[in-house]
Amino acid sequence: MDWRAESPELWAFLESLRGGEILSGTVTAIERFGVFVALDDGPEHPLYPGVGFISIPELSWRRFDAASDIVHVGQRVSGEFLQFDEWNAEARLSLRATQPDPFHAFAACTVVGQEIHGHVTKLVPFGVFVQVSEGVEGLVHLRDLTSTPVAAPEDIVQIGDEVTVVVTQIDQGNRRLSLSRQAAGQP
Repeated sequence: MDWRAESPELWAFLESLRGGEILSGTVTAIERFGVFVALDDGPEHPLYPGVGFISIPELSWRRFDAASDIVHVGQRVSGEFLQFDEWNAEARLSLRATQPDPFHAFAACTVVGQEIHGHVTKLVPFGVFVQVSEGVEGLVHLRDLTSTPVAAPEDIVQIGDEVTVVVTQIDQGNRRLSLSRQAAGQP
């Protein structure tokens, strides 16, 4: 669709937006792929339930199961404008960009070799994820789970288990935290 010709008011509005600008509006629809937002200062979208759109990864820094865990229809939100999606004629927004990144706060007060406590949030074939702080999870690779080799993580831990781990690597650029249960002397 040629949005420029079909909806010149919408196109002009979207072209006027600048990266980093904070836009406010009301959540109008929640889909499995993201959230539509009717922007306060924007025109209506001729096809979608809102001119603003927030993709699932841009909703929050923390792990969640569904977008409805973060927002609900009718909720007022403010998000940072990321880009003008010319294909869909949408303003791509980020809610998490308006919130401090908990990983950076965690990394600022944590060092490699430090022993910390957390709980198992996810089991995967190559290890387990452990939440060590609100919005911060790290991976304990299968080889670092215990001193004796195991075929699957569920042989050692279950989701929800409290564990003690040692920080083995902090990669702030990629937001990755590597942990070892074995180094913490866990059986």
